Amino acid sequence: MHFAPGAHTAWHTHAMGQTLHVTEGVGLVGTRDGQVIVMRPGDTVHTPPGEWHWHGATADSFMTHLAIWDGTGNPDVPETTWAEHVTDTDYEQAQTS
Repeated sequence: MHFAPGAHTAWHTHAMGQTLHVTEGVGLVGTRDGQVIVMRPGDTVHTPPGEWHWHGATADSFMTHLAIWDGTGNPDVPETTWAEHVTDTDYEQAQTS
């Protein structure tokens, strides 16, 4: 996935977790508890199963990452659950973390 500066996902969770590997630029991963991880090329970040998070580029950098996850194996159980958009305030606060 390639994110333009300032672009980011909505809040979401993965039933089996997700692994992100950054190939270029600078990105962020934010969690519901307020943790923010800065990702740079070569960094790999894993979000555990059920952890609400968002990810995307910083306000002043493009970012590209590989996103890897497993399916649940059950067509009745969604792999990804999407929620509300990240607020501008939450995104701006992540820039300073």
